Amino acid sequence: MAMRSAMASLLLLLPPLLSVVSMPISAPVAAQAGDDEATALLAFKAAAVAGGAYDGDPLASWNSSGAGGWFCSWEGVRCGRRHRRVVVLSLPSRGLAGTLSPAVGNLTSLRILNLSSNWFQGTIPASVGRLARLQTLDLSYNTFHGGLPANLTFCASLLFFDLSSNRLHGRIPAELGRDLANLQKLSLANNSMTGGIPASLANMSSLYHLDLGTNQLEGPIPPELGSIGGLRFLYLNMNNLSGVLPHSLYNLSMLQELSVVNNSLAGSIPANVGERFPRIEVLHFSANQFHGTIPGSLSNLSALKDLQLVQNSFSGYVPPALGRLKGLVSLNLFSNKLEADDRGGWEFITALANCSQLGFLDLEYNSFSGKLPSSIANLSTTLQLLGVGDNRISGSIPSNIGNLVGLQSLGMENTSISGVIPESIGRLENMAVLEIYNTRLSGLIPSSLGNLTQLNVLALYSCNLEGPIPASLGNLKNMFVLDLSANRLNGSVPREILKLPALSYYLDLSYNLLSGQLPSDVGMLANLNQLILSGNQLSGSIPDSIGNCISLERLLLDQNLLEGSIPQTLKNVKGLALLNLTMNKLSGNIPDALSSIGGLKQLYLAHNNLSGLIPLGLQNLSFLLKLDLSFNDLQGEVPKGGIFANVTYFSIYGNDQLCGGIPRLHLAPCSMSNAVAQASITRVKSSRR
Repeated sequence: MAMRSAMASLLLLLPPLLSVVSMPISAPVAAQAGDDEATALLAFKAAAVAGGAYDGDPLASWNSSGAGGWFCSWEGVRCGRRHRRVVVLSLPSRGLAGTLSPAVGNLTSLRILNLSSNWFQGTIPASVGRLARLQTLDLSYNTFHGGLPANLTFCASLLFFDLSSNRLHGRIPAELGRDLANLQKLSLANNSMTGGIPASLANMSSLYHLDLGTNQLEGPIPPELGSIGGLRFLYLNMNNLSGVLPHSLYNLSMLQELSVVNNSLAGSIPANVGERFPRIEVLHFSANQFHGTIPGSLSNLSALKDLQLVQNSFSGYVPPALGRLKGLVSLNLFSNKLEADDRGGWEFITALANCSQLGFLDLEYNSFSGKLPSSIANLSTTLQLLGVGDNRISGSIPSNIGNLVGLQSLGMENTSISGVIPESIGRLENMAVLEIYNTRLSGLIPSSLGNLTQLNVLALYSCNLEGPIPASLGNLKNMFVLDLSANRLNGSVPREILKLPALSYYLDLSYNLLSGQLPSDVGMLANLNQLILSGNQLSGSIPDSIGNCISLERLLLDQNLLEGSIPQTLKNVKGLALLNLTMNKLSGNIPDALSSIGGLKQLYLAHNNLSGLIPLGLQNLSFLLKLDLSFNDLQGEVPKGGIFANVTYFSIYGNDQLCGGIPRLHLAPCSMSNAVAQASITRVKSSRR
């Protein structure tokens, strides 16, 4: 009894004693914890900056003086208020190009780890699974590879999980849905994940954002996903998913954006879809195998802004009821089997005039026929893209097309549109791309096109346009493509268009009735890749200034009336791959200068009046694949090396004074006088160099 009483008295004294003892101990313990955190951070830095993407130290503020809690002031680091433990490590877009150190798993109080938009490589260390308090893990836009570490599921506090845009592969673990039940955002987009979508993801009842797009996932979409009642963003695009779109997905009443683009999904859109998605704003079903009609009930989706049904097999009429979608911004029906003709089906165009925010309307590659409704010019002035090409539509371009002042791109190509190009088209001053090629348009090219100073691409080829090329096109200082080929245009090549500073991709005026000389201003096209003037009636000589077109890769002047010699200045066009001067009246020798164009692949000089010897240097052009020198007045010995060693790749027919060459040419052997003459000419040319 006395012993028990004494023990009780001793125990009463223990709490104050322990507190006294603990006071001197707590400081070393805290210091040790701080040292551990600093050590982990420095190990993280050592691995992260190895092979950095930028010069210098991207984490210069991180140094060994971080002991004792000073690391909390390092860039991207934040510590808790009541202790000196790291709770945030956020270093997006810092140019870090090393690996992620396993030491990051020692930062056990970490709530946020954001290393997005760097160049991290290697695998994601399994030690990340030790971060039990982690709420945000963002490693997106790096180059991590390998699979998802299985123990990431131990991060049971995770709310936001983003590993998008890496090089991850393997299956999505079913455990994610079982163990990360609190997750609100999951993004594994733009990786190489394989296998099926785990049905267990439906256990994430708080999920509002699910992005598995741009992977290699396959199989059906689990119907269970339709039970995630709070889901607002669902992206399953760019995979190999198949089967039908589960009807359960239409129960997601909170859904705002749904994309299943580029899969192999089939089936039709339910007729009552307008009763199922009250908040939907973006609906992307493109590039699948959907069929059937477009339901008119879509018009009940009052929040819908973006409807993309591209490259499917939808048929029938476009419902005019879509005109009730006041907030519709984009309607893309490209490449389906939709119909309209003069008997009906075009009413939707008139109805869409009510969509005051419409900016994008693409109807190309369908089965629309009949006359293009004039009401198309009544669409919203906010319209930026209008595509009706590759249909069987006829009629004319509405005279008031100029009302669509917001247009930046207009496509009416490969149709039976006829009549003239309205003068009012010159009011479309925001136009960047105008494509009305392969139609039945006739008449003049309106000079008002010169008002479209933002134009980059003008393609009016394969029509019946006539008259001169307007000099006003010289105002189009931003144009890099001009194609007026295969019309009946006449007059000369305007100097004004040869002075366009941005003209760089190609200029094609071929197969018209253009005449006169090619102006020396052609030398101002220093950025042009392709100059195509074939099939006209151009005369005079080829200007020496052509040698200033130093960016040319293809030069086609064939089927004209050009005369004189081939300019020596072509040697300056070092990147020239194709030169076609066939069927002109060119004379003189083939210049040795052509032998110095090392990248030349195709050379066509047939049907001219060229004379003299074939330059020996042509056999040294190692990239030359096609050579046609036929029907000229060439003489002397045919070289035997390079392209001349295979008759499949060159032609010299119609040059009766040639001799020698490989046996398969069956030419007469060259006489001694031929050989002496050729050697003499070669010495003279060498001395001139």
